[in-house]
Amino acid sequence: MQIIETSAEGLRRDFKVVITAQDIESRVQTRLTEVGKTVKIPGFRPGKVPMPILKQRYGQSVMGEVLEAAVNDGAQQAVSDNNLRPALQPKIEVLKFDPGQDLEFAVQVELLPEIEPADLSAVEIEKPVATVADDTVTEALGRLSKGRRTTEKVEEDRPAVTGDILLIDFDGSVDGEKRPGMKGDDYELELGSGSFIPGFEDQLVGAKAGSDVTVNVSFPEAYHAAELAGKAAVFEVKVKEIRSAKDAELNDDLAKSFGFDDLEALKAAIKERTEGEYGQTSRLRAKRSLLDKLAELHSFEVPAGMVEIEFDQIWKRLQEELARGGADAEDEGKDEEALKAEYRDIAVRRVRLGLLLSEIGRRNNISVTREELQKAMFDEVRRYPGQEQQVFEFFQKNPQAVESLRAPIYEDKVVDFILGTVKVNEVTVSVEELMRDPDEDEAAAA
Repeated sequence: MQIIETSAEGLRRDFKVVITAQDIESRVQTRLTEVGKTVKIPGFRPGKVPMPILKQRYGQSVMGEVLEAAVNDGAQQAVSDNNLRPALQPKIEVLKFDPGQDLEFAVQVELLPEIEPADLSAVEIEKPVATVADDTVTEALGRLSKGRRTTEKVEEDRPAVTGDILLIDFDGSVDGEKRPGMKGDDYELELGSGSFIPGFEDQLVGAKAGSDVTVNVSFPEAYHAAELAGKAAVFEVKVKEIRSAKDAELNDDLAKSFGFDDLEALKAAIKERTEGEYGQTSRLRAKRSLLDKLAELHSFEVPAGMVEIEFDQIWKRLQEELARGGADAEDEGKDEEALKAEYRDIAVRRVRLGLLLSEIGRRNNISVTREELQKAMFDEVRRYPGQEQQVFEFFQKNPQAVESLRAPIYEDKVVDFILGTVKVNEVTVSVEELMRDPDEDEAAAA
């Protein structure tokens, strides 16, 4: 086998590999001999089939098998002989081959860049943090109390007001035609909840129990049922009862209904859960600041093939969002070429940061344990209540699906390691500021 380097530019290496006809023939003969030991051909004992017959019956398929193996061996040897670190699978192109002639093919290899991480101890970032106020716990308790509220019939002969719950029958039509989903019986509708079409509840304010009300409304232009979007509708509504709602009392009994010993234990649990949510958001904001800083400090070349794969994934997701009508407001009015340029820059940044985090993890012996992978798998299974068995079996039958969980775990471990190395300045902010999308802050600053 002859391996010749034909080009070395940036992270790309090109080779020409030549495997002689004699070598190919020898491989074919060896493989046919192996085949002859097991095949059954009438008139011959296993292992005694003459080579000409083996060639006649199996020569073509064996030649294809041998060529594939020879090409793979040549590519592997080009990589190993030159101590290369491929970023992706080498690209192979057969240049010349005819029966009885030498096999010539090209191998193109994209390399991982040599990365020298910056001095992390000199990096400084801010981490926004927020405290859980008593009002936050009180509001959460109020929502729980409202969720366990009871209703009772209003015996007084009075008109309905906002906040009342009406027991109604309704039957709607569009252009005089009854449509599916526009009829209901014994429906409890809270006036002011905004759960029905805009304007529907407003026209029931002032109605009395036993009254009939004709409600005229129009479906929103962005209504989920396209055939009704923007259409005028008429609903005949029978108000059967007016009910008033009473929130559950905030006491130990309410706490026990949620599985806690008393009200104080429920309050403590709400505070702890909220602190966890704030902490998770704080970490995400700190991670973003860290990645921004790392991107500023590193500008090494990245493999074009990896960028192309990342860009293709980003662009595909963008097209799917556009198809659903969920385009980013910042992208409106931009032509396709401008958008592609912007998203390609994003792909370059992601690939560069991914390679950098991988290198930092490698240098610091960070790895993902089997136990961590299993935990991630079970967490994923729990995300599909009622389908746990099917999801679990999917992971069992598809090891690559389990492996796909490794990358985000590894990234989080490396990020946590870096956050423990750099200087992190905690800055107390309001809850609103903590929860606000960082992109909104950048837009406001601009």
